[in-house]
Amino acid sequence: MPGPILRLALPSPLRRLFDYLPPAGVPASSLRPGVRLRVPFGRREVIGILVESGEHSEVPADKLKAATELLDGQTPLPESLLRLCQWTARYYQHSLGDTLSWALPVLLRQGEPAEARQEQVWHLAEGASADDPRLARAPRQREALKAIAQHVHGVPQALLGKLQLNRSSLELLLEKGLLRIEIRRCNAPPAPHHGSWLLQPALTFNDEQRIAFEAVRASLGSFHPFLLAGITGSGKTEIYLQLIQAVLEAGKQALVLIPEINLGPQTLARFERRFNARIALLHSNVSDRERLDIWLAARDGEVDIVIGTRSALFTPLKSPGLIILDEEHDASYKQQEGLRYHARDLALVRARQEQVPILLGSATPSLESLHNAHAGRYALLKLTRRAGGASAPRFLRLDVKSRPLDSGISGPLQQAIAQTLQAGQQVLVFLNRRGFAPTLLCHDCGWTSQCQRCDARMTLHQRHSELRCHHCGHVQRQPLRCPDCGKVDLRPVGAGTERAEERLNTLYPDYPVLRIDRDSTARKGSMEKLLATINRGEPCLLVGTQMLAKGHHFPRVTLVAILDADGGLFSADFRASERMAQLIVQVAGRAGRAGEPGKVIIQSHMADHPLLVQLTEQGYFAFAEQALSERRAASLPPFSHLALLRAEAHKPGQAEGFLDAACQQAERLVNEQGLGGIELLGPVPAPMERRAGRYRAQLLLQSNTRPALHQLLGTLLPHMEQLPGGRSVRWSLDVDPIDLF
Repeated sequence: MPGPILRLALPSPLRRLFDYLPPAGVPASSLRPGVRLRVPFGRREVIGILVESGEHSEVPADKLKAATELLDGQTPLPESLLRLCQWTARYYQHSLGDTLSWALPVLLRQGEPAEARQEQVWHLAEGASADDPRLARAPRQREALKAIAQHVHGVPQALLGKLQLNRSSLELLLEKGLLRIEIRRCNAPPAPHHGSWLLQPALTFNDEQRIAFEAVRASLGSFHPFLLAGITGSGKTEIYLQLIQAVLEAGKQALVLIPEINLGPQTLARFERRFNARIALLHSNVSDRERLDIWLAARDGEVDIVIGTRSALFTPLKSPGLIILDEEHDASYKQQEGLRYHARDLALVRARQEQVPILLGSATPSLESLHNAHAGRYALLKLTRRAGGASAPRFLRLDVKSRPLDSGISGPLQQAIAQTLQAGQQVLVFLNRRGFAPTLLCHDCGWTSQCQRCDARMTLHQRHSELRCHHCGHVQRQPLRCPDCGKVDLRPVGAGTERAEERLNTLYPDYPVLRIDRDSTARKGSMEKLLATINRGEPCLLVGTQMLAKGHHFPRVTLVAILDADGGLFSADFRASERMAQLIVQVAGRAGRAGEPGKVIIQSHMADHPLLVQLTEQGYFAFAEQALSERRAASLPPFSHLALLRAEAHKPGQAEGFLDAACQQAERLVNEQGLGGIELLGPVPAPMERRAGRYRAQLLLQSNTRPALHQLLGTLLPHMEQLPGGRSVRWSLDVDPIDLF
């Protein structure tokens, strides 16, 4: 048989490798794990990643096809990243080819070269001056030299036209030795000036910050996980910055993960103010070309700090030195479709593989991370005092039973808002519900605006006169008459951010009301404009969703108003109370971060609920200890391990029938393999059974030990792929689900 057998991972949901022969004329020495090859696959050609080579194949020799082209002269996927993807595929029981597709930039998956694009950059030569006597009679050259001199990092060839620079003038200046040309990577961050890594001095630590900083710094060069549990405003970011300084001084790179795209610009700005370094920002709004340029630059060591959302975890680093994961508790780190990985958990795996420390930071750590700290798997670092002498906010639970609510706002709260604004300070009004109202109701017949494709009501967005389903995205015009009885008395029920914004504008006409939610920040640059207005410090009202709760520093906000704190008190989801507690504490943490004391008013119909009382009077960590003891008693995560099989189909009963067959297979495998401590719960219809026109069901697998659960999943999934009902059902597996709905 000619040449070795190449085993490739292809972009396919099938959990297997595919065998091919080498391309014609390609030496075996060039076929190293991680190179990309173009191969025939069915009626099309796809890009595959070489994982391993062998001498034998189960495919008959006459059926083996040859790869058509080797795309890489050198390995585009570093070995460390390939190992991370292999671990990810195994743990999440996912196709390796599909896992690699999530990890690689789109353009690499499409066959683009894995080499940096080069460009010419024009620089002022050393000692060159516009007063050079050779320019006395060359005004165009003199003006061109002045223009180049204004750009410290040089002018790329592509920008010459925008700056109205004539190439012939530049070439004459080049001949005279007044300009020089640098060939560098396209879109690469400019190289830092020699000297200090700092553009502004570091802040002074208090004792707690100093202890935390020294503990992590002492571990640089080896794997150590740390949980930095610091109250809001305690100076966690300053610890991050000074640790990164130590990493840069050691000639290493840092990876910083943040939960939300909207935190990116302000995080980048803060890092750029502090560091004389090459910093790149990665998130879903970065173009495919920019993502590839950053990926290559980081791989080649031409980026010092990578900041990004969860997908940035797969960015290769030439010399990794530290991984930081801010707001580690945030659910945004869990991918909810396709490859359902958790960036926090994978970041720990990557840090261990690359032997670097990892710092998980949060004011409200997840119960899983606290459990790991109590068990000694993480080193726990606590910050109990606010930095700079600021005091913690004071909580007030406001019982709104029997009180009239004006668009969700009670009378006492309106008075408190007015007093704060009159004192020249800012107010944050939190309502975790977009739109104008959660539903539209006919006052005559009781009709409600139900989504035709989901078991959910459509939300009224009055500004656009639309009803929108926040589950499937369906949009329709707001009706003028009731579709059932034809009457015109249609009333919005409940309050969303739009309705709160409208009412606050009416109540406080002398002060700007700034709404911050997914709708108001959809346009590029809109979030930055809103933050710039807030940071001017003038009295104003901020109204918004949980986007306001994460990592923002609003020094002039002294009152935080939480309009409805009852949502997480009675949910069927066992994680609801944890999320509610985290959200309340995070939102409350925006108050009183500077010299003025802060106050938090929580409106609730259950103001004396034990959870709210404990959270507001004893703090988050007292709540967390109580919640952990309840989880232990109920054998819920982190004291057990879950996997959720989801299925959906066009007809009622199909998904449930498919999962019933899967459940029978699982029961058989449990008995055959002697796997104790595993429970199969279901199948049952999903809490929202119909979504986007499809009927959904789920089967929950719960185990006392992780190895037993993964052993079962590893043998169950191949059987599921062969089940007869699988062709009419779309199904997926979620290992360690955080959302059971």
